[in-house]
Amino acid sequence: MINEIQKDAQERMNKSLAALVNAFKKVRTGRASPAILEGITIDYYGTATQLSQVANIVVEDGRTLALNPWEKHLVPVIEKAIMKSDLGINPATSGDTIRLAMPMLTEETRKDFIKVARNEAEKGRVSVRNARRDANSDIKELLKEKEISEDEERKGEEQIQQLTNKMIAEIESLLAEKEKDLMKV
Repeated sequence: MINEIQKDAQERMNKSLAALVNAFKKVRTGRASPAILEGITIDYYGTATQLSQVANIVVEDGRTLALNPWEKHLVPVIEKAIMKSDLGINPATSGDTIRLAMPMLTEETRKDFIKVARNEAEKGRVSVRNARRDANSDIKELLKEKEISEDEERKGEEQIQQLTNKMIAEIESLLAEKEKDLMKV
């Protein structure tokens, strides 16, 4: 019983960690990365489709991405989608290649992106703590129904707390890494 609760809590915490990693990919640094475009979708024959599924995305140099749409008529649609996104990047088109030059990050924008990263990390910590709370309440419910002893309850809650501490430490290390990456000039 307690093992199932722990597995469920661990799965939820791992999902929170994966969501945080995904959110950090969208916080751009000064370098070009195709992951920046992951959240952008276009209307492709009536279906919302990821950019990576309708174009080849290549890192040309450290600060430039090149998109080569597989169909020429998608060029203006992709340009529009990139401009509407909150990335702050203006596409430059030559023929059927769209180039995205990553602007240099100023000290102010770096600090703003760090605030965004810290906010995402806090959301991750809250999500992990919610998983802990739910697991602990499930364990208390088992105790109330007399399916486990008080010792088993205490042991289960300690294991859940250890798992929580491990996940929070992982979130902190991811945040520190992202902050270091953002402050790198």
